[in-house]
Amino acid sequence: MDRRPPSAAVLVLHGGHENGTEPPPPGLLNLPGVRMRPFVRALRRATRAPEDGTEVLVRQVRYAHRGWNGARADALRDALAALDALGEEAGDLRVILLGHSMGARAALRAAGHPLVRGVVGLAPWCPPGDPVTQLAGRDVVLVHSNRDRMTSPQATQSLTARARRAGARTCMITVRGGDHAMIRRAPAWHRLTTTLVTGLLGTGSLPEPVTNALGLPPTAEPTEGTLDLDRLRAERGPAGLLPSS
Repeated sequence: MDRRPPSAAVLVLHGGHENGTEPPPPGLLNLPGVRMRPFVRALRRATRAPEDGTEVLVRQVRYAHRGWNGARADALRDALAALDALGEEAGDLRVILLGHSMGARAALRAAGHPLVRGVVGLAPWCPPGDPVTQLAGRDVVLVHSNRDRMTSPQATQSLTARARRAGARTCMITVRGGDHAMIRRAPAWHRLTTTLVTGLLGTGSLPEPVTNALGLPPTAEPTEGTLDLDRLRAERGPAGLLPSS
């Protein structure tokens, strides 16, 4: 069967360092890139072309430099370049950005690109001064462990509130007992991320509490848009999409 041109895409941005102008190491030596491989595999399985031949592209962004590097914002430049290239290749399609740590910061900053419809950020790096106006009109779901010692869950909650006031539809999900590297409770991170990305793409369904949080008014308190993964899992029931570990 002939495949139709892709109508949507997911761009995956891995983590990195605050500073570092050297390129990321190749292959398995690039641990932040390796960390995202299970997410890419899960998304490709979940978005495999159905009988009508439609396709969702799942691509990883390659960085020229391993660090953010201050005002250079190298990861942001790479994300925008990847979006431009995707548009030239596939035309006007819906894109969800999936990023971890520094990659989540790049995803949030690149969300103003006209192809982007939403962002899923895992353990995001959210400095207090980062802009949020580019997130207006986008769906933004940020997932953070309450035990993260590398990036701040409090800063993530603050950004979701600031972005909501700027016109974004936002939600934060807390993974109790997780960690920055997403090794603890890894199956939960993978399954939740797949659920969120496919839900934002429209190829799957979002948990109702997430949909409700995305619909909160700009004046909502930060805690109103903050959900707990284990409560989400309980509400989905034993046959739901969110695992317990």
